[in-house]
Amino acid sequence: MIISHDPLLNPDLTRQPDGQWLARPGPPIRTLTYDELKRYDIGRINPASKYAQQFPEQKPVDGQRFPMLADLFAMAGPSVRFNIEIKTDPNKPDLTIDPVRFAGLAVEAIRKAGMTARSTVQSFDWRSLLEVKKLAPEIATACLTIESNNFDTVGRNGSRPSPWLAGLDLAAHGGSVPRLAKAAGCATWSPFWRNVTADNVKEAQALGLKVVPWTVNVPAEMARLIDLGVDGLITDYPDRALPVIASKGLKYR
Repeated sequence: MIISHDPLLNPDLTRQPDGQWLARPGPPIRTLTYDELKRYDIGRINPASKYAQQFPEQKPVDGQRFPMLADLFAMAGPSVRFNIEIKTDPNKPDLTIDPVRFAGLAVEAIRKAGMTARSTVQSFDWRSLLEVKKLAPEIATACLTIESNNFDTVGRNGSRPSPWLAGLDLAAHGGSVPRLAKAAGCATWSPFWRNVTADNVKEAQALGLKVVPWTVNVPAEMARLIDLGVDGLITDYPDRALPVIASKGLKYR
């Protein structure tokens, strides 16, 4: 089990053994052995890429390799919780192993490390979440969603249920995404932060769901979401979030 945001080797992040950046997206990670994968350096962002402009504060650490999930478990302290995302795409099934097998491997790794009580498994592809709950009811799951012009996993205006929702039908749940997440057995609903409203936060919490929007990096937006009553935040910048949390008189854990 390898930790990677992308299913393919990303040329914005990946250097070959000769130090040269990949010229194009590489092969799917699932097609490489771990020894082959360890040949690539992912310790810095290509400074010529647009991606680098998004994270100007990131400090390079040359020589870093793709970590295994077991490595993360081993290095983290006893108070750390893990939010593990299974990244499969129903529209691009060849990029990864199938979501049922993926979920099984994730459950196996979590249990082997003794991290069931400290782990949440999240995914946009709810097929894997249903499988996690079937295999390991004790592991919490989080239903990821987004409704935007560029990416929409909900399919509110589609003629058939979205392929991301494991066969669940939004229309059958009154058009309510929180009700749909509840039907999927999730403990947490994690919507794109721009999709969060006061009404859907209240609705989700009334259903017993926690609301943890992703990925919010601007302090003013963090403050707005906290004022809406969300239960947590996903951010690339915890250091920006901590003063906002403190200013609201809240504690973090």
